[in-house]
Amino acid sequence: MFNRRGILAIIMMSVVVLLLAACSGENGEGQKDVSEDLDASVEKASAEEGPEVIKAHEAINHEPTPLDIERDGSDVYVNMTAQITDIEIDDGYNYKAWTFNGEAPGPLVVVNEGDTIHFTLDNMDPSIPHSMDFHAVHTAPDKGFADVAPNEEGTFVYEASNPGVFMYHCGTDPVLSHIANGMHGVIIVQPDDGYPTDDEVDQEYVIIQNEWYKYNDLDNMTNEEPSQVVLSSKALHDGQPNTNGTVGALIDEPLKAKVGDKVRFYINNVGPNEMSSFHVIGTLFDDVYIDGNPANHQEGMQTVGLPASGGAVVEFIVKEPGTYKFVTHQFNHVQKGGVGKLIVTE
Repeated sequence: MFNRRGILAIIMMSVVVLLLAACSGENGEGQKDVSEDLDASVEKASAEEGPEVIKAHEAINHEPTPLDIERDGSDVYVNMTAQITDIEIDDGYNYKAWTFNGEAPGPLVVVNEGDTIHFTLDNMDPSIPHSMDFHAVHTAPDKGFADVAPNEEGTFVYEASNPGVFMYHCGTDPVLSHIANGMHGVIIVQPDDGYPTDDEVDQEYVIIQNEWYKYNDLDNMTNEEPSQVVLSSKALHDGQPNTNGTVGALIDEPLKAKVGDKVRFYINNVGPNEMSSFHVIGTLFDDVYIDGNPANHQEGMQTVGLPASGGAVVEFIVKEPGTYKFVTHQFNHVQKGGVGKLIVTE
């Protein structure tokens, strides 16, 4: 009979044999490199947790389409596309964005107070209807902002009767999905009599804030914090930066001014969910026009609060050379990309 010590020895030898058998494999050392299986399982998990792209969009990456806008007196003909275009919103993070004209934010539209806009949307998306909601106009939404079916065109007519800096966006349900996936932009309606400070302004730029969430994840867009909050610029004049809403866009392509310049920013927070507290570090806003309307004039502001879709015209003087960062003063959003810079030289 085995004593207790002998039984324990036999058990331990059996365990060792089983472990060696489990580790034996086909490589030269007689042991299997389990890292390959681990890598494979991680890749599988990543694939399972990755963004769910609508099947009809998987092979689509439309090239950006230039904005088509023509004027005939006070009639302005604006032709835009709804399309699917890949945008690298952060280093190595490609987003199959739903866009207007392949840009997110979409192209800048500028008209004059009193113009009649003849707007045509060419929906290049093969699977989803899209639409256009211009905050700058008065219209019955079910008619003027009606859906345009996949691979179809729709034309709508309305008057731009109010001056200001306005958001535009796709208004198709669920609206949050369409805006958060990239279908947003800015339309400026220039006031008929201009701004009181027009003769004083030396430089003017368009600044847009937007957020990004998990790709096409309506639950995340509804209930969670944005993964990126970014500032971009659309060229108002030749030679200015025209960027997408990507992390670091206005750090990589800073805005420029000279000492003593009065600088004007047309700004809009297209959201879709978060507030913006717009601030330029190192200066104060001498003149502010809330929503870009000359009637809404304020002076000496440090920060301008912009609700989702809210706009403003802000003006300030840069008195010394240096780098002036502009941010949303909600600094958790600065950490996510909500910052740009203005380089001021002699």
